[in-house]
Amino acid sequence: MKIVKVQYTVKDDYVQKNKENINKVMADLRAMNNPNIKYSSFLLEDGKTFLHFAMYPDQQTGNIVSELPSFNTFRAELKASEPEIPPKAENLSLVASAWEFFESPDHA
Repeated sequence: MKIVKVQYTVKDDYVQKNKENINKVMADLRAMNNPNIKYSSFLLEDGKTFLHFAMYPDQQTGNIVSELPSFNTFRAELKASEPEIPPKAENLSLVASAWEFFESPDHA
């Protein structure tokens, strides 16, 4: 499983545009209805720091997101906005969970 956390802080005047771009990505992902793509975005209490969590069973599935035109627009416009704190990606390792993220091949 691949789990990635990305966090960054945008300028005050870019918050709304970033939300719009994120919503376009999420709409595309919902339309794809791929149960192996778990992607969420959150806004921290300061109102301008964004946190993204993405979970995939493998890197190949993760590539689906990075190939979306809406995701590439989101990423390019975020970079052009010159964030106060640039995106920092961290790979996470699952220790334990109370539920299954992805259906195992044994149950398919």
